[in-house]
Amino acid sequence: MILFDDGTHYFGKAAGISGTTTGEVCFNTGMTGYQEIFTDPSYYGQILVTTNAHIGNYGTKKQDTESEKVQIAGLVCRNFTTEYSRIMADSDIQQYFENNRIVCIYDVDTRAIVRHIRQKGAMNCIISSEIFDLEELAKKLKQVPSMEGLELASKVSTAEAYTLGDEGSSIRIAVMDFGTKANILRSFTERGVFLKVFPAKSSYETMSAWNPDGYFLSNGPGDPATMDYAIDTVKSILKAEKPVFGICLGHQILALANGIHTYKMRNGHRGANHPVKNLLTGKCEVTSQNHGFSVALEDLDKYKDSIELTHINLNDQTVEGIRLKYKPAFSVQYHPEANPGPHDSKYLFDDFIQLVKQVKQN
Repeated sequence: MILFDDGTHYFGKAAGISGTTTGEVCFNTGMTGYQEIFTDPSYYGQILVTTNAHIGNYGTKKQDTESEKVQIAGLVCRNFTTEYSRIMADSDIQQYFENNRIVCIYDVDTRAIVRHIRQKGAMNCIISSEIFDLEELAKKLKQVPSMEGLELASKVSTAEAYTLGDEGSSIRIAVMDFGTKANILRSFTERGVFLKVFPAKSSYETMSAWNPDGYFLSNGPGDPATMDYAIDTVKSILKAEKPVFGICLGHQILALANGIHTYKMRNGHRGANHPVKNLLTGKCEVTSQNHGFSVALEDLDKYKDSIELTHINLNDQTVEGIRLKYKPAFSVQYHPEANPGPHDSKYLFDDFIQLVKQVKQN
C-alpha cells in the first residue's frame, strides 16, 4: 500500500524487499535510464514515481550507476518486470532491489498518482508491504520531516577526499561533493582535467591547500538554504577570484552566496526533455533535470548590475542559469552531463575549462 499526506492511498503489488519506507514523493518523466536515476544522490530520501510504464525491461548493469548504491527511498511504478532484453545486463531489477534493500510498489495507476501530485504539490508518502492499517501508517507518516529545511548533502558526500584523472594535467579542479554524479566527474576527466573530490563540509583553506585552478559545485539532495557551511565556503572562493562552475544544487549554492534566495517548488523538474533557452546564444537546449528547489527569479532584478540571467526554462520561466559579471563564476540548474538525457549542454564543461585557462593566463 502507498499512503500520501492528504490521506489518498492506493493498493498494489510488492517488489524489492518486504518492508516499509517513507520520503517525499516525486515523479520523473524520462523514458529510459532508470538505473542512473535510482543511483543519483540528488534523489536521496525521496520516493520516486516513474511515468514510463515499464521498469526492469532491460535489467541492470554496474556501469550504469551514478553512485555506489541506490539512493531513492522507494519506487512506485506501473509495470515491474524481471524479464530483460539486454544480453550485457548483470542482473534483473528484483535482485538489484533486494541487494540494495529497496521497497517497491507496482501495478498501480501511476498516471492518476502523477496527476494527484501535480494538483496537490510535493508531499510525503509511505509505502509498506507489511503494514496495511491506515491509522498505523498515518502515524508513521506524520513523523516524516518535510524536505524543506533538510540538510542532506553531507549524508551523501564522500567521507574522504580522493583524486581522479591525469595527475600530470595542467588543469586542477577541486570538486565540492554535495552528492555528485559519476558522469559529471567523467565529463571532466574525459577532457583531461585532474580532479580532487572533497567532502561537502571541507573548508576553503583545506581545498585551497591543494592549489586548484578552479572549483566545481556539484548536484545533491536537500534544501540549499540550510547549507550555511557551503555558502560561506563559496563566498571565500569568490573572494579569491577563483573560477567556479555549479550544477543543480551547486547552482543554488552559488546564488545563495550572492544574496539570491531559493524556494521549494510545487513539483520540481525531473525528466530528460525539459526545454531551456540559452539567453546568451538564443538557442534552445533539451535538458535533463532533477530538482525540487529553484533560484528566485525576482531576486535577479535586485542584483542585475552584478549577476546575469543566462538560461531560462521555457515551460515555466524559472531560472536555469546565472553568470557573475565581475567574477569568473557561472552555474546552471539542469544537468549538462545528462545520463540519462540529451547531450545538448555538454559544451558547458568546455566553457568552464576555457574560463579556467583564461584566468590562469591573466
